[in-house]
Amino acid sequence: MPALSLLQTTPTPTPGTDVGGALAAIPEVVPSLTARIAITLVLALLVMALLTRTGRFHAVGPDRIPSTVWHLLVTAGTMAIAAAAGLVIVGVWGLSDQLLGMFAENLGPEALVRLGISLLFLIGAYTMIGLIRQLVEELAESRSSLGEHESEIAFRVGQVTVYLIALLIVLSLWRVNIGGILVGAGFLGIVVGMAARQTLGAMIAGFVLMFSRPFEIGDWIQVGDHEGIVTGITIVNTRIQTYDGEYVMIPNDVVSSESLVNRSRKGRLRIEVEVGVDYDADPERAATVARQAVAEVDDTMTVPTPQVVLKRLDDSAVVLGVRYWIDNPSARRQWRSKTAVIGAVKAALEEEGIKIPFPQRELAGREEAGGFVLAGEDNEEAPQAEAEGDRA
Repeated sequence: MPALSLLQTTPTPTPGTDVGGALAAIPEVVPSLTARIAITLVLALLVMALLTRTGRFHAVGPDRIPSTVWHLLVTAGTMAIAAAAGLVIVGVWGLSDQLLGMFAENLGPEALVRLGISLLFLIGAYTMIGLIRQLVEELAESRSSLGEHESEIAFRVGQVTVYLIALLIVLSLWRVNIGGILVGAGFLGIVVGMAARQTLGAMIAGFVLMFSRPFEIGDWIQVGDHEGIVTGITIVNTRIQTYDGEYVMIPNDVVSSESLVNRSRKGRLRIEVEVGVDYDADPERAATVARQAVAEVDDTMTVPTPQVVLKRLDDSAVVLGVRYWIDNPSARRQWRSKTAVIGAVKAALEEEGIKIPFPQRELAGREEAGGFVLAGEDNEEAPQAEAEGDRA
């Protein structure tokens, strides 16, 4: 009888109670708020890193396992790891009792109906994502203001929005306290924002740059001390290739705060070359000769026409500013046109007998009364020396 009564009173352990007990014990092991936030961030980053590398896991399938089976195993393993991380996060924040209570309440005749409705919402969200992609592609084809990168960003934002709405609807169907989740997400967002405010600032600046579009991929820009061709624009940084062959990654918040020069925005660029002519030469005649020489260079544009202006009177020459335009500007075309223009102007001036002078200086001297006196010496000695000379 005692053995029988012991068997009757001993409860049979179930997997659910074991999992619930393990989850309920986690808050006792991690009592501090800082440790909970750290564990949550680490698990979230690990899961995100795993999800970004699932494509590599799918690609390295063993030869002994069929590809379909391998893909199913990778997908199931990824889902299991993500679910386990989610359960650990729930346990860390002491929400395991609410989670298990929710499943205990929802396991009934209505569970299948809710499950079916949840699947319908998820399938609808997936279908809506395809429609959003189609709409963004059509807008990108019909409007030149939407580039390839802006279209991708718009699609990703729409994708995340649709999935969040579907997830909130599904959670409300299963009677989950959405308000508590939103409060926790807001608190976590504040913590993450304070810890990564520079990265978030770069991301916000990246969105502003993508939609204001001060430059595009392939443009020739100068940001602060960096100058080159734009090779890539992301949410966080802008990549340019300098003319020394170096790749420079500039944070978007730096791009938005520094002075930005886009040399290829209008498809043309004005270049100025300075040349000095002798003071004895006629500056108007020299300007006419230089203008005609520039007009014969192939790389220069005829409209706007080249101009030559008198800039200043230098030490040895009258300086002329030779201004001309090139189309489709690039660093190579700039230096090639400068080389051609300088050579053409020099040859034309020499042919007309107009001298380009070397630097010159005129030296003049004067006789000092009373002899040579150093600065700071008493000048009263000079008249005395002169008087003694007169007596002699």
